[in-house]
Amino acid sequence: MQPKGPVARLLWRVLALVFVALGLIGAFLPVLPTVPFLLAAAWAARHGWPALERWLLEHPRYGEYIRRWRERGAVPRRAKWTATVMMTFSALVLLATGAPVAVKIGAPLFMAAVAIWLWRRPEQ
Repeated sequence: MQPKGPVARLLWRVLALVFVALGLIGAFLPVLPTVPFLLAAAWAARHGWPALERWLLEHPRYGEYIRRWRERGAVPRRAKWTATVMMTFSALVLLATGAPVAVKIGAPLFMAAVAIWLWRRPEQ
């Protein structure tokens, strides 16, 4: 799918850059994931910035994860464990706050659903 004009291409590029920036921040902040944002950046770049998409796919550290996701929807086991531990920790912290009861119930249920989905993804 190619953008239908320079404005569309610019918007896809801006979106790709926003995702790359979030991924870069996530490389330094343990509470923010890196790879999901780079997956989104590659998706946006595919629509309006083929050179950036190519760079992401060939990146020495993250390219393999992006390619695995695109080819098979695969998530490495270590990433599954990391995400599960972080979601569990987040749910426990949330339960200790003064958040509304609906949030204390809804957010952990949502995180549990994400964890189940994540563990059903292939690893290779």
